[in-house]
Amino acid sequence: MHRTMQPTYQVEQLVQLKALADAHRVEILRLVMAGPATLSQLGAALGRHPAWIRHHLKALETAGLVELVEERKVSGRTEKYYGATAQAFAVNLMIVPRPTEREMLVVLGSDDLALELLAASLHDDPAAPDVFRLPMGSLEGLIALRQGLGHVAGCHLLDPESGEFNLPYVRHLFPGRPVDVVTLVHRRQGLMLPAGNPRGIASLADALAVRARFVNRNPGSGTRVWLDRLLAAEGVAGATVPGYDDELFAHRDVAQAVADGRADVGLGICAAALPLGLEFVPLLEERFDLVVPAEHRHTALVEPLLARLRSSEFKGAVEALGGYSTDHTGEETAVAA
Repeated sequence: MHRTMQPTYQVEQLVQLKALADAHRVEILRLVMAGPATLSQLGAALGRHPAWIRHHLKALETAGLVELVEERKVSGRTEKYYGATAQAFAVNLMIVPRPTEREMLVVLGSDDLALELLAASLHDDPAAPDVFRLPMGSLEGLIALRQGLGHVAGCHLLDPESGEFNLPYVRHLFPGRPVDVVTLVHRRQGLMLPAGNPRGIASLADALAVRARFVNRNPGSGTRVWLDRLLAAEGVAGATVPGYDDELFAHRDVAQAVADGRADVGLGICAAALPLGLEFVPLLEERFDLVVPAEHRHTALVEPLLARLRSSEFKGAVEALGGYSTDHTGEETAVAA
């Protein structure tokens, strides 16, 4: 028996999420993903009565996750075989606040203080949309944007082969889709160290040599991707670095961990280190971009964000944070389909 199934199905409907909230149904789904089966076969595999199987199987069928694929006549009776509707199922759920009288702009991706400042300035303008920020890392943000979970994504991903920021990743993740990439800021990334730098750390190699305890960023964040590449260049496996598995989701959190003495060093942006009086050793100036699918670019949701971004007031406020440059803020690159 041969049938065509889609490789991966994106689970988005509430009825589907409800069906998968039951662990028994997930187990049934996994069994029929391995191959079509009857109620009796599923009952034998799970040690359950076929009537129990039928109840849960019907919920999966109603949700569109399982379907009847074959009927066979055996000894005068009909056996029904059920199979999964896809080879794999991916679940992404994002719950945002209920909209008010203002429209809501969802910004995904990397954590950044300038982006936080931009969102706050729009919040204070009753004529602008509300901005809902969901920090999740540069890579994860781009993937979520591709899946239609937001309108804009922030990223700072360096492609080691080309030496270019962000554009190679956008081209790879959005094939066939026109996308606009707008520069938010250039910012300094480096080592955040305790005040006075008591261990005399002047480089990543120094931190590794003295076995300084790190505090890390979450997987998928641009900072974590960059640290892993720096460690690989030093010939060091992440698992051997003290504190490598201590993960935080924001630059401010990393800075606070160093300030509190929970870590000796963390990789992050200068603007997060300065308010806490930390020492900062710059390692890289990176470009932080906002990625906007073309269908959102000229809408009433996104236009106010970009207009505010290009204002002299915003640029001045960002420069005051320290560690930022706005010389190229607002520059835009269209990535063709």
